[in-house]
Amino acid sequence: MLCKKYSGFFGGIHPADGSDKELSLQSPIVSVTPDVVEISSEQSTGSICHFKPVIGDKVTLGDLIGIPKNFTAVNLHASISGTVTDIKTYEYPRTGAQVTFLRIEGNGRAAVKTNQEYRFKLMDISHLSREILLNKMKEGGLTGMGGAGFPTHIKYETKQPIDMVLINAAECEPYLTCDHRLMLEYGMELINGINLLIKAAGAQKAILCLEDNKKDAGLYLENLISGLNVPISIKLLPTRYPQGGERQLIQAVTNTMVPIGGLPADIGIIVNNVATAKAMADLVFGDTPLIARCVTVTGKVKNPGNYYVPLGTSYSSLLHLAGGITTLNNKVILGGPMTGNCVGIDVTEADVYGSVTKTSSAIIVLENSSLTETPCIRCGACVRICPAGIHPFKIDNAYLREDLSICEKLFATECIGCGSCSYVCPAKRELARRNISARNEVKKIRRERQVK
Repeated sequence: MLCKKYSGFFGGIHPADGSDKELSLQSPIVSVTPDVVEISSEQSTGSICHFKPVIGDKVTLGDLIGIPKNFTAVNLHASISGTVTDIKTYEYPRTGAQVTFLRIEGNGRAAVKTNQEYRFKLMDISHLSREILLNKMKEGGLTGMGGAGFPTHIKYETKQPIDMVLINAAECEPYLTCDHRLMLEYGMELINGINLLIKAAGAQKAILCLEDNKKDAGLYLENLISGLNVPISIKLLPTRYPQGGERQLIQAVTNTMVPIGGLPADIGIIVNNVATAKAMADLVFGDTPLIARCVTVTGKVKNPGNYYVPLGTSYSSLLHLAGGITTLNNKVILGGPMTGNCVGIDVTEADVYGSVTKTSSAIIVLENSSLTETPCIRCGACVRICPAGIHPFKIDNAYLREDLSICEKLFATECIGCGSCSYVCPAKRELARRNISARNEVKKIRRERQVK
């Protein structure tokens, strides 16, 4: 049986009515392999890899091409077979930072078919130890695929005892449907992946957590699980943003809270995105590192849809696959509309630079509209809906005064960057942007204190 819905977490909003997701929800995932990829050395913010190949080198699908340069980076692999034709550095739209891209021109050879059994049946994992699985995560470049892209092996190397793994399938951002389609189309791979994550964590069980606007996926997976001997259950949650926030999901499902400054592992829980679970199955049973992902392309495009593409596929080519942008008065966002980054205003497909990374969930084209900030009216709306329980308007005021000590006292570091405060603000203040900046600067100060 599907478990009953829970009342959930503190705060939250309803930023959409569901019609946004309907644009692409009924579109089956289309697998596309481009002739050329340009793979970013920065697969998530601040996570930098050093490229191994040089121009002229031949690479084969799955070859190791990038070595981590810092703690939050992971191995990077060739997403198509071909020749390295360029390595160049320029501004990457997700961060504004100078990022290096490696260009591979494909040789037209199709990928070699690997083991397909795990797509149709439950696999035996009795011979796989926790150590083997952690090593595969590390070698295969597995990361979170629904948020910050944190290395999965580091999350699972915790010394804390883990009781359960929560699989985050909330997909609470408006417009996004890639995870929903993954559940409907890759059910057995997903179950096999979750089973592997349970063993890697040393946990007793996993709970697959969906919002109640995905009942079809929940019922489909429940039917698959019912005939299998796996410690996996499914829980439906009320549709509310940001249900998919790690701490919010834990609170909604378990009625417990991660302590301030703590991690989910401190209370015996690990959270992973549903796409990461599928990628784990591909890695272990399909011998395929993390080299591709599903991306939703939607909004003001001719044919909204979901595309399974190699890392390094250009955003402009994805927009072309979706039939192109249908309005010149546009705003192009990478990621969800609440937390994504605007990379173009009033642009054509060719003007949208950048390529798919391990954390690229969507490309959304919206109508462009300008908003004018006005003074805070101290209505308290941002406080009432903040899922982190902080005071966004107070942090905003302190940040504008450049008083980071007050920001720290106001727990700016607890901001989850969900954007809810900006969404509800009647004065149209950029609360989320400045709260995130305050959070990051306070964290930087704390790190510098520790060094001293």
